Amino acid sequence: MPLHKTHNHNDFDDVFASNDLEVSAPKYRLPERQMDAKHAYQIISDELMLDGNSRLNLATFCGTWMEDEVRRLMAETFDKNMVDRDEYPQTAEIERRCVHMIADLWNAPDADLAVGTSTVGSSEACQLAGMAMKWRWRNARKAAGKDGDKPNIIMGVNVQVCWHKFARYWDVEERLIPMEGDRFIISAEEVLKLCDENTIGVVAILGSTFTGQYEPVVEIATALDKLQAETGLDIPLHVDGASGAMIAPFIQPDLEWDFRCERVVSINTSGHKYGLAPLGVGWAVWRNQEFLPDDLIFNVNYLGGDMPDFAINFSRPGGQVCCQYYNFLRLGREGYAKIQQNCQDTALSLAEAIGKMGPFEIIHPGNDIPVLSWKLKDGEDFNGYTLFDLGERLRHRG
Repeated sequence: MPLHKTHNHNDFDDVFASNDLEVSAPKYRLPERQMDAKHAYQIISDELMLDGNSRLNLATFCGTWMEDEVRRLMAETFDKNMVDRDEYPQTAEIERRCVHMIADLWNAPDADLAVGTSTVGSSEACQLAGMAMKWRWRNARKAAGKDGDKPNIIMGVNVQVCWHKFARYWDVEERLIPMEGDRFIISAEEVLKLCDENTIGVVAILGSTFTGQYEPVVEIATALDKLQAETGLDIPLHVDGASGAMIAPFIQPDLEWDFRCERVVSINTSGHKYGLAPLGVGWAVWRNQEFLPDDLIFNVNYLGGDMPDFAINFSRPGGQVCCQYYNFLRLGREGYAKIQQNCQDTALSLAEAIGKMGPFEIIHPGNDIPVLSWKLKDGEDFNGYTLFDLGERLRHRG
């Protein structure tokens, strides 16, 4: 047996002088041969340089910065399957702790007995909340001997696309409230115009992605209470708090929008937005078990134990949930309040400066969620220049 093996000359080549990088990267078919790990990494890493820098993305609601400890936790937990609670019981326990903490943050009647789940993001959480409202409405109709074939849901045209998906996927009529004049959010008055016995629920947004404004949850809840007293229609209210549900508790604690309003039956949020967790985690919490029908929960036993599961996605990584819990431990109420207040101060400062520039009119300065919105002033000639042109100029700076 020879003492030295014969080396391929490629083993000694620099990455950019290697045979692997002498050809175009495969795009449509799996390559026939394997390549060196560092070469495959370099190809993909270089291609990703063509993406924008997330830290410069002025239009994102998602977190773009993480502490080193979060990166370490993500690396340590990427292989944990969130749904396999039998194999990864401590990850499941961490999820449970997060649900209780969030329920307490939202003033649930009994946070220790909170009913909720982590999701891939707010989009999945909204699907689950919508399903729960539809199932409860249908069950009530069936118990009353009435048909359950024509459900509708009331929301503004300013909802995130996930609500349009919910209505289409689950065959629910959308009753959309238009934005009119200077009103960019829904109102109690407009909600009542669309309610009937087939309404499964109303969606109010705590932080519209159009303008950043909070919709008037208490006003809508009060109007629905009055409607029930007058007509007997018991229409639930869901709060889409994708952004605001992780802001209001810290810097607007006296604002009533959560489970303090008895009409609110469920709330969702995005952990990867103002929850400050890495991308890929959301949360849905219900007032209590009454508002989450049992027939939506599946008991799965082929993973090693009998485990309840309520989600659209099944296998998913547990790292984001673990990092959400890290943020809760790391920051606490004090840390979150400091960060959210600093974000809001920045938004208000930007709104003040942009308002002084002349051509812009501030629509919302950022005193709800820390997002400001503005438009070009009406009645002035900007020679065809639009905000899309402004966006293009900003893109030149990355």
